[in-house]
Amino acid sequence: MTSVIKLIYIITLVLLLFSNVFSQTTFEAQFNYAENLYSQENYFDAITEFKRLLFFDESDNYVYSANLYIGLSYKMGGRFSDALQYLALAKLNSSSEEEFFDSSIDIIKVNILRRTTGRAFALLDTLANDTSFVHKFEEINYWRGWAYIFSNEWEKAELTFSEIQSTHQLAVLCDSVNNELYNPQLAKYLSIVPGAGQFYTGEYVSGLISIGWNVLWGYLTIEAFIEDRIFDGVLIGSLLWWRFYSGNIQNAEKFALEKNIKITNSALNYLQNNYVGEKP
Repeated sequence: MTSVIKLIYIITLVLLLFSNVFSQTTFEAQFNYAENLYSQENYFDAITEFKRLLFFDESDNYVYSANLYIGLSYKMGGRFSDALQYLALAKLNSSSEEEFFDSSIDIIKVNILRRTTGRAFALLDTLANDTSFVHKFEEINYWRGWAYIFSNEWEKAELTFSEIQSTHQLAVLCDSVNNELYNPQLAKYLSIVPGAGQFYTGEYVSGLISIGWNVLWGYLTIEAFIEDRIFDGVLIGSLLWWRFYSGNIQNAEKFALEKNIKITNSALNYLQNNYVGEKP
């Protein structure tokens, strides 16, 4: 009787061990299948398979990796809010400093892309102030530079990349973009002299037209007052001369902003299509 009980115990133990090994093998195969879908850029199919893995894997062996891949897949699909949700779960379930740091950086990248750069800077400051990641200074600064780019602060971006290396490719690019940008306030103030703001932004034809109209209506306004045609002077001055004078100021600022948008869009397009380094 005792030998029968022992036999049943041994068989049960073997079955349990076999079941556990089989489950682990099955989960590993499921993970590899989902990971392969991700590598083939079938992101939403990968999400489905990773979620299936999370549902059945009660041991939580893949809770970090699966959530991380789901977050990255949502990111690649442009669903940034969903991406942040799953990347946060990955970070919460990280089991090492390296996993914690990597998932934090992935969260920062998504915030950069969705232009919630204030949140990105806050997370970067948290990592920078953590003594565990002192050796990660350059990587933290690298993504801080990208956050400055997406917040349109090219001078700060240039200074940040320069802290990594003075001749860093992105530092050179940001410095070039910053030097090309126009100052909208300067364009506005220069336009106190009609046409000067347009000349500053390279809109020479618009500047000449502005000078011409302001001289014409200014002359007619002054002439009307000299000839005691007060009503005509007020009418011409308020409805015509002032309209063109204030429009000249507004146009100069508008031209500067439009030129800046073109410059920054060109730089971002270059970074997206030609820059070979790591991008958000």
